[in-house]
Amino acid sequence: MAFSSMTFLFAFLPAAVVCYFLLPAKWRTARNGCLLLFSLAFYAWGGVRLLPLLALSVGISYVGGRLAAPGRPRARAAMAAAVALHVVLLGYFKYTGFFLENLAALGLSVSVPKILLPAGISFYTFQGIAYVVDVYRGTVPAERSAARLALFMVFFPQLLQGPILRYQDMAADLTARRETAADATAGAIRFCFGLAKKVLLADALGQIADGAFAAGGRLTVGLAWLGALAYTLQLYFDFSGYTDMALGLGRVFGFRLPENFDYPYVSRSATEFWRRWHRTLSFWFRDYVYIPLGGNRCSRRRQVFNLLVVWMLTGLWHGSAWNFVLWGLYYAALLMGEKFLWGKRLERLPGAVRHVYAMVLVTVGWVLFRSADLGQVGQMVSAMFGAAPGGAWSGEAAYYVRQYAWELVLAIPAALPVKDWLAARLEARRAAGSRAAVTLTWGVGLLAFALLGWSVVRILSTGVQSFLYFQF
Repeated sequence: MAFSSMTFLFAFLPAAVVCYFLLPAKWRTARNGCLLLFSLAFYAWGGVRLLPLLALSVGISYVGGRLAAPGRPRARAAMAAAVALHVVLLGYFKYTGFFLENLAALGLSVSVPKILLPAGISFYTFQGIAYVVDVYRGTVPAERSAARLALFMVFFPQLLQGPILRYQDMAADLTARRETAADATAGAIRFCFGLAKKVLLADALGQIADGAFAAGGRLTVGLAWLGALAYTLQLYFDFSGYTDMALGLGRVFGFRLPENFDYPYVSRSATEFWRRWHRTLSFWFRDYVYIPLGGNRCSRRRQVFNLLVVWMLTGLWHGSAWNFVLWGLYYAALLMGEKFLWGKRLERLPGAVRHVYAMVLVTVGWVLFRSADLGQVGQMVSAMFGAAPGGAWSGEAAYYVRQYAWELVLAIPAALPVKDWLAARLEARRAAGSRAAVTLTWGVGLLAFALLGWSVVRILSTGVQSFLYFQF
């Protein structure tokens, strides 16, 4: 069930909110139970057959956490076993087909089964692994309530696309959160802006990207760059829009979920980009893979090895295809280059030059990410840098610019920290007792309501478009 579907917006979400707030606030366990039931129903909407796997993942985390607590006999073995079971489940459903397809390509006689990829498995598996490891490390206590742990792992606002939570992100709120009208209002406004990002910007920009990546022999230099830049913006608004909706819904129910984006397209290096993009995934790999491998506290050769492992796994986490592996290794090479080779010289360049440097590299990286196979990667990248079969420009590129002009124009400031700057100014005026601040606050609410209405109209006219990260 997509957040941008009519079923979610006008049936599931109102029912969840009404049922939740009809329960007295002092009945914390009942409110948690309400959220858990609605979260399971939300997941079951995509297929009841997927629930046993989700329940198994929760069970592995719960039992593993209880057995891996400090002071328990064989705690390390219990932790390792729980992590291994999570990895095996993820590996079977996500990578069996990829592995067998490559064996078949080598000439081996193997059949490739059709294995359904369960929605959200990459996200809830990582949460389960993080919980068990954190319990073993003593970072968090083992949760005695299976229901509370289940809610942490299946909370519907972030179940399918994150952010990837640590148990400490929710532990206090599971037992002692306080829901307020101000938080609910702020959460609803953020949800509306996130929905608009997805429906009004991402889905429209996706039309340009789809056209460019499918152009084939019609591809020109201009169309290749236009499609690559459109996808760069589409992916950001699609994923950050979902995150805004998830964080907004969490706040409605009294949860403060971690931010997942920090305006990544203002970055001036690939290193900075990955401090700003999908932050909870970057931090997960840092804390549960890179540092345990030795991190930076080892020889340069070992650091290179650690980075290669982390980024190959990061690529594979996003998808079981060679272009994702190439994408991960591409960023490994960039980050190692900035760390060991040209990073100091890069810092001496003007900020504008560094920004262009970063955005060109990021855009090329997204071409690797978006392409269907390595052949399309080569076709798109070569076209971007001059070897385009259709020449420099075409009427098709001009059509997309005219057809989606306002989305392209609005996408630029929407990807920059303009909102934060305006919010800071508004807060300063409110603190100073300005009447204009009250008017502007109401204006933001009315804008959010207008964007909700506009988004609904767009959904009704064009249909529901799946979120890009659902496939991961």
